[in-house]
Amino acid sequence: MRRTGLELTAAPIILPLWLALGAGFGLTLALLRVAQVDLATLRIPDAVSLPLIGAGLGLAALSPAPALADRLIGAGTGFLLLAVIGEVYFRWRQSEGLGLGDAKLFGAAGAWLGWQALPLVLALAAAAALIWAVVRRRHGVQAFGPWLALGFWLVWLMTMLRQN
Repeated sequence: MRRTGLELTAAPIILPLWLALGAGFGLTLALLRVAQVDLATLRIPDAVSLPLIGAGLGLAALSPAPALADRLIGAGTGFLLLAVIGEVYFRWRQSEGLGLGDAKLFGAAGAWLGWQALPLVLALAAAAALIWAVVRRRHGVQAFGPWLALGFWLVWLMTMLRQN
């Protein structure tokens, strides 16, 4: 297959099957909880997002790819990117657009997937949120966490499928 240089890619994550299934199950439950709570309260609980960061970094000890350095960079970059965007938006509009919960969740995605996967996670999340807003014809405050969770989960699934 010829590469054009425009692909958004995520490196395959190499884990034993039993560990990949267990991690995927736990990740799925956590991301479903994030979506449920954020839709109801417009808040992402630290009790879910912070352990996800630790679990993603913990998986780095068991997986040669992506490397621990890529996951650490991903966690920091993911958090900082959305935290800065949220702060700039708040100062500009005097209302919260992206909260720190979204930033922590995006940092968790970086911890699980490495920094290289973050553009794909964010692109999928933004596209899904935009489609949902257009279809529902909704304006105003909406939760972004469920869409981040969806993008995170889809990229995780893609990386697991690419492993085989």
